[in-house]
Amino acid sequence: MSGTVIGNSIVIDGEVTGSDDVVVLGTVKGRVSVDGHLAVEREGTLEANVEANSVAVAGSVTGDIQAEESAELTPEARVTGDIQASNVEIAKGASYRGSVDMTN
Repeated sequence: MSGTVIGNSIVIDGEVTGSDDVVVLGTVKGRVSVDGHLAVEREGTLEANVEANSVAVAGSVTGDIQAEESAELTPEARVTGDIQASNVEIAKGASYRGSVDMTN
């Protein structure tokens, strides 16, 4: 797997930017902007606005999500914020509060 993993014990307070895929197991506060795929795993927490090609959330996100292609919330996801993506999938069991914009 290429990309960056933000580990369980890592807390980033600021901005994460890049062109690689990013997996979040720890905590990011601020802003995340990546050209690749962003995965927030079960133990991951984002208190940030997000821009990525695609986003998959199994953990917690407080902030807006803007995905070029798709945004997926798994049954374990907890999201508070607006989602803008061409394709949005919210699984049964996911906790979501916000609005969805699926315009191209």
